[in-house]
Amino acid sequence: MRVAPNRLVSGEAVSFFALLQGPVWGLAVLLVGLLLLSLAPPRRIYLWLTVAAATVLAVGLGALAASHATLVVQASAPFARTALGSGLWLAWLLLGLVLADALQALRAGTLARMGVATTALLPLALLLVSGGADELSIMKEYANRSDEYWGVIARHCQIVALALLFTLAVGLPLGWATHRYARVGRAMFPLLNIVQTIPSIALFGLLMAPLAWLAASWPALGRAGISGVGLAPGVLALTLYSLLPVVRGTLAGLAQVPSAVTQAAQGLGFTPAQLFWQAQVPLALPVVLSGVRIASIQAVGLAAVTALIGAGGLGSLMFEGLFSSAQDLVLLGVVPIVVLGALVDGLFKLLIGLSAKATPTMELAQ
Repeated sequence: MRVAPNRLVSGEAVSFFALLQGPVWGLAVLLVGLLLLSLAPPRRIYLWLTVAAATVLAVGLGALAASHATLVVQASAPFARTALGSGLWLAWLLLGLVLADALQALRAGTLARMGVATTALLPLALLLVSGGADELSIMKEYANRSDEYWGVIARHCQIVALALLFTLAVGLPLGWATHRYARVGRAMFPLLNIVQTIPSIALFGLLMAPLAWLAASWPALGRAGISGVGLAPGVLALTLYSLLPVVRGTLAGLAQVPSAVTQAAQGLGFTPAQLFWQAQVPLALPVVLSGVRIASIQAVGLAAVTALIGAGGLGSLMFEGLFSSAQDLVLLGVVPIVVLGALVDGLFKLLIGLSAKATPTMELAQ
């Protein structure tokens, strides 16, 4: 952690070893135990002990940071700031990797993974809700913006949702067309590849002038929210960026459908529509969802950049923090983006797993 007398001073670093007293020694023992477990053979008992130790350490380090921040404020001044140091963020990252590696070695199912995640995150969430971490500087930044903070998150989700909606509406038919007609793919993929090479800020700038001209030429579009700045260019740019993984995923999914399935369906008398919806779509769905997953995670991250053109969202907090050299304000915008990305990733992995387990049914044409 870093302790400073106020928001404008970087402060002094406080190491974990400087706080080794009382119950904190328990965390030190757990840390040594986790290091020893990493040298143990990969047996199930040792792997589950690794999961337990990493989970307790992740929660304990967060509680230690919150309690020390409270002590600093009580002993110093109400304007003192205790920021989470890079060592703590790195420790959380490494503990997360340890948990992921151990669960993979255990071949844990979805429910087991969700249970471990809940065990690690729920105590930290309760610590935040109960006010036990209010003296941390990142929570003070949240308190200063609590009235608008959830609206900012909702705006970020709105940008991502709209971009994903338009991406699916355009990308899925394009993917089908590239599978059905090879010349469409030869014409489409070079354009989509070029879009991927354009930096996001440059693409926003390229879209501002045409959209502003459309809004000026047709006032109805301006009243509908189309303009050179704001939501429209942000959503349009994210849609263009997200098209390539969705189109490629759709093409790959449809291309990997075995020809034997197609021939069997045709032999059963399936119409082209029945062949597509009852045979090709169920078999292609896991691969298609993989492309949508990549596009969704990409959109969650890139949506932060749309704040530069007035679209709002969590990027507005990030850039405000950067411009004012307030690291905790930057983190206040970054952390929800990371959490949203992880949630989107987990959701699509669950959907991909369920779609892969589902057995497509081929019903006889009536």
